[in-house]
Amino acid sequence: MDAARLDLDGKPIKAMTICMIGAGGFIGSHLCEKLMAETPHTVLAVDVYNDKIKHLLGPDDGQESNQHAWAGRIHFHRLNIKHDSRLEGLIKMSDLTINLAAICTPADYNTRPLDTIYSNFIDALPVVKYCSENGKRLIHFSTCEIYGKTIGSFLPKEHPLRQDPEFYVLKEDASPCIFGPIEKQRWSYACAKQLIERLIYAEGAENGLEFTIVRPFNWIGPRMDFIPGIDGPSEGVPRVLACFSNNLLRGEPLKLVDGGQSQRTFVYIKDAIEAVLLMIENPARANGQIFNVGNPNNEVTVRQLAEVMINVYSKVSGEPGLDAPMVDVSSKEFYGEGYDDSDKRIPDMTIINRQLGWNPKTSLSDLLEATLTYQHKTYAEAVKRATAKSVASS
Repeated sequence: MDAARLDLDGKPIKAMTICMIGAGGFIGSHLCEKLMAETPHTVLAVDVYNDKIKHLLGPDDGQESNQHAWAGRIHFHRLNIKHDSRLEGLIKMSDLTINLAAICTPADYNTRPLDTIYSNFIDALPVVKYCSENGKRLIHFSTCEIYGKTIGSFLPKEHPLRQDPEFYVLKEDASPCIFGPIEKQRWSYACAKQLIERLIYAEGAENGLEFTIVRPFNWIGPRMDFIPGIDGPSEGVPRVLACFSNNLLRGEPLKLVDGGQSQRTFVYIKDAIEAVLLMIENPARANGQIFNVGNPNNEVTVRQLAEVMINVYSKVSGEPGLDAPMVDVSSKEFYGEGYDDSDKRIPDMTIINRQLGWNPKTSLSDLLEATLTYQHKTYAEAVKRATAKSVASS
């Protein structure tokens, strides 16, 4: 590894210790890989599970067979930030804290609104407090959901201004945050995330907290979400791409909620992690900033996403598609009472491009091929293990 790594302003990058909360999840696992492979930084990996980062851990964390070039630079700490006094000590030991912890599954927003609010606001409060009181820098992961509904969504469907980017492209420093009525508990997640953003921003203004807020727009790739009963709980509804993956793997029709007319953008996890590394190593450019991290070039309706995934999965698996590959369901039937949705989520990329020079690279078809190849392999291995276990017990 080159010892003379430079930041965007040509200054040497110093090795740092990073307390990463939620390190065992989808984003955390990819970020840990990047930090171990390409930087000299040390990671204090905080989570209740470590399945997705076991391949990075060494003998000190119970992985005796793993010998890595980065030995001694990643340490797993199994703790729940809700009620563990060790958290402040880990933050004090670090130069930077990255908070990835959240409940971020749409099906939970209106079926578990209290857990959603507590997880995304109440449980995040101590992290902000410890960083502020101890003079530690914070990178906090928020969500594109804090924008809520677009201004254009309130215009008549045929109104020409609905096609004007000023009415739907989401800007960190200009777009309003528009949510549905209180009885639509789907907005519990967005409200909690917005309030913790406002708290962080206020800590910066009043107490000098150095912070960066990240608003992810549908980061996609291997190890994302879960496939029920395979790499996650048997019950539950993951996000849209993992739902579709689950249907494809099991040979079931893809369920389109309310016709699949909502529009989304998708960005490849490895592109997004490049952006996060730039934030980590360029504090002078990232502090005090809120960054959209997405790929506006990969914009599709949910129905179009389903069509592309069906074609890509057929290529990856070699399996023929179903005669009726998609089926429409209502949001009430799929998510339960109290669901609501935003029409579009298209990020403006001006600020991140200006501050960090970052642009995503991977096309939608390429990121779906990488993701579905991984999931097809994972599913096949799980089925093989289950079959072997059934034979052995019979």
